Amino acid sequence: MRVHREARAHGADIARPWNVARAAARDLGARAVRPPTRRLPLEEARGATLAEDLVALVGVPSYDTSAMDGYAVAGPGPWNVVGRVLAGQRDGHAALRPGQAVEIATGAPVPGGTEAVLPYEHALRRGAEVTGEARPGRHVRRAGEETARGETVLPAGTSVTPAVLGLAASLGHDALAVRRPRVAALVTGDELVHSGLPAPGTVRDAIGPLLPGMVEWAGALLEDPRHIGDGFGTMVSELSRIVTAGTVSMIVVCGASSVGPADHVRGALAELGARTVVDGVSCRPGHPQLLGHLGSLREPGPLVVGLPGNPGAALAAAVTLLVPALAALSGRADPTARSPRALPLRGEVEPHGHDTRLVAVRIEDGHAVPVGHDRPGTLRGAAMADALAVIPPGWSPPEAELVWLPR
Repeated sequence: MRVHREARAHGADIARPWNVARAAARDLGARAVRPPTRRLPLEEARGATLAEDLVALVGVPSYDTSAMDGYAVAGPGPWNVVGRVLAGQRDGHAALRPGQAVEIATGAPVPGGTEAVLPYEHALRRGAEVTGEARPGRHVRRAGEETARGETVLPAGTSVTPAVLGLAASLGHDALAVRRPRVAALVTGDELVHSGLPAPGTVRDAIGPLLPGMVEWAGALLEDPRHIGDGFGTMVSELSRIVTAGTVSMIVVCGASSVGPADHVRGALAELGARTVVDGVSCRPGHPQLLGHLGSLREPGPLVVGLPGNPGAALAAAVTLLVPALAALSGRADPTARSPRALPLRGEVEPHGHDTRLVAVRIEDGHAVPVGHDRPGTLRGAAMADALAVIPPGWSPPEAELVWLPR
């Protein structure tokens, strides 16, 4: 019992209520030492978090341009067609005089004096003359009308999605100032195999493949996870190696957070002088989870998250502690807490007497519908689900809070 006595000296031995544990994870992530801001090329920045406001270096559009294929016209018609302007043409056409027009392509710069663009489908051309109805200002995009140069278009803390990358490029950026915590992982278990069919007495590792996506969803990057056996000395050595390297903001230990004879994470953290913030959470699945940190109370870091060895329980623990802490550390919103925050639950669900139940649900017609198969040892329910419905003790139907899952 040496391991557990040491562990309890560094943290509480009473499981936290689920909502209290989530709040503690967000708070610790917000207080932790943040990774440095890096300026990354656009092609390397996807999935990170903006560390600075995104500001337009150029206006959008950057010049007066045509929004349609047709004719740029000046004054009332009919118009005499005096030339053609194509997209990408660097030498601008001479300014138009009233009664003149140029054939023009979408995205091409309109000549000075242009009052409207008459689309091909609304135009009738006979020789060099074109007629039609052209309303002043129609189909002409003026410089900066969408975004003015110097305008702030996205705040710091925004997730860098593919659309953000395209927007940044359109605003003249080649690189972005971003924050992306790095995460190390130790996947424990002498019984685990990592490829092929498991032999009797062994099981395939499901948490290792699950983990990178959960980490990336929270705005961080998982280093190559290490698979280690169930030994106290090995656990201490591996944690010490990671801490000494000083390159990560979080360490995730998978499969050693319970209180069995092979669950050494508490003792190993005590050996390293870590502080425990959450030691067990009153939820099902996912009760044996852990949150702590190295460093000081004022500047905590790196953070340590212990996930249960059952994959369904590990997923529940990840959305309870890992994702909220990492998102706060990244300076972005918690992706599990997006809207809608709650929906009516369809079907019979019984609350537990003292633990919060996390029930896998899919969203159908504005309702959360349980999908089943959400026991601790399986990810089958989560794979079919959009979210987890939060069913606290004493829950009264029909509304249930939702914790969203990555899709």
